[in-house]
Amino acid sequence: MTPLLQEKRQKGEQAARWEALQTARAELDQWLEFAAAEETQDVLEQLAAQLDVLATTLQEVEMDLLLSNPVDKCDVILEIHSGAGGTEAQDWAEMLLRMYRRWAERHDMQVSLLDYQEGEEAGLKGATLELKGTNAYGLLKGETGIHRLIRISPFDSSGRRHTSFASVSVYPDVNDEIVIDLKEEDLRIDVFRASGPGGQSVNTTSSAVRVTHLPTNMVVQCQNEKSQLRNKEAAIKVLKARLYERELKRREEEKRNEYASKDAIGFGSQIRTYTLQPYRLVKDHRSNCEMGDVEAVLDGRLDPMLRDYLLWTHERALA
Repeated sequence: MTPLLQEKRQKGEQAARWEALQTARAELDQWLEFAAAEETQDVLEQLAAQLDVLATTLQEVEMDLLLSNPVDKCDVILEIHSGAGGTEAQDWAEMLLRMYRRWAERHDMQVSLLDYQEGEEAGLKGATLELKGTNAYGLLKGETGIHRLIRISPFDSSGRRHTSFASVSVYPDVNDEIVIDLKEEDLRIDVFRASGPGGQSVNTTSSAVRVTHLPTNMVVQCQNEKSQLRNKEAAIKVLKARLYERELKRREEEKRNEYASKDAIGFGSQIRTYTLQPYRLVKDHRSNCEMGDVEAVLDGRLDPMLRDYLLWTHERALA
């Protein structure tokens, strides 16, 4: 679907939600009149059901308002990197990759794996995803930061509790609002053989590509495709997304707009903790949103967390 058709479809969906909200409100008013005239069990049940419809529709319209920034409509480049801790952290990074894939599936998004660097014994050292779908960047922009896991380690024969860290970075996929002009003389392109677990070669040709943007010293590598050309295209796509996000942030800072601002990543400033032991809880340390069903969150049911983060940033912007 072309960007123009996608925008047209999104505007049509937004208009339909506003119309549905007006209809739900009108029907609720009718049931309130019925309840005032005849307070029967059937009328009260219908009134409660209509309240649920109105609340659901209101939340959908609320999300449209929270995602009104043009960049929110962009697709997403999402990177995951394991922190210090070896196998524990690499396994945690793999769990996060699965979580975001499951979330994207629930939202009917198209997911492509651009790069995957396997861990030494389990999990992954790093991975890059491309997610295409409605409001992908707007919904996921708050996921940038350090994610912490506390659990009884499946890799520790003593059954001790371990804390693992992984970083997530979310970039808007490049669109036409900001032009990213990459000059050949600004790029250094290196090729190497793709490797598997333990550094073993999995390709007899040098198909993996590493692209360095000399002016900014940004480095991107891709090795998931068998073709060197396709890996190069994927790496440049990720590089453009990073440069786009960098320019977008610069413009926002000039306007003193904190909307979609991003804190520096550091292992002392985790944005969310997933606790499996001694109790079970997922807590976002910014919005204070808490969810007790950790398995559901790790299975991609992130929407309550994402919504509370958007509300939190909106309230901060108004303060």
